Amino acid sequence: MCGRFAFYSPAEATAALFGAETVHDFKPRFNIAPTQDIAAIRRSDTKGVEMTSLRWGLVPFWAKDPSIGNRMINARAETVAEKPSFRTAFRKRRCLIPADGFYEWHTDAGQKTPWFISLASNEPFAFAGLWESWSDKETGETLETATIITTAANDFMSRLHHRMPVVTAADKADDWLQGAEGALEKLIGNSPRFRAWPVDRRVNNARNEGRELIDAAGDTISA
Repeated sequence: MCGRFAFYSPAEATAALFGAETVHDFKPRFNIAPTQDIAAIRRSDTKGVEMTSLRWGLVPFWAKDPSIGNRMINARAETVAEKPSFRTAFRKRRCLIPADGFYEWHTDAGQKTPWFISLASNEPFAFAGLWESWSDKETGETLETATIITTAANDFMSRLHHRMPVVTAADKADDWLQGAEGALEKLIGNSPRFRAWPVDRRVNNARNEGRELIDAAGDTISA
């Protein structure tokens, strides 16, 4: 599960890191939640590799109602290639969703504590994602959306949760973005090193924002 994350690195520098030639301007965000607009990097027939804005929660092109996207913020790596909601996007519309860290809630003694997880290197990274374009048949309005792919937790993340997003550093991202066969398995097998620390429960409320949300409220653990 990945239901909240942060992206606060400069958009232009992050876009360049992942080879994007066109950059959308994004303000630093520390509590990005489903249904909100997020940064995404994708290949375009006319713009090359671009950084653009998509809504978090994938709406399949065949959906009758865009509200289905509220339930499709994540796609499981184990079934993403076959599930009707994702299989076309998996073949044709892959993207990278840049981030500096993500949150996970660890349950201990019946109490849930939010943790912030980032790369041990402190560099920005990207989630492996899919994007889709949906058109309203009545108004002609187009909505572009995205989902984050998740997988079983690795040894480090299993200390906090049984699932984790598929994460890639910039130097391992090209195969995924280009649609290479086996790219997802390579990303899962080459997950970068993480570090994590507990944070204040203010992050539980998606209306709260600010750098203080990622301040450590306890000891840091690392891979």
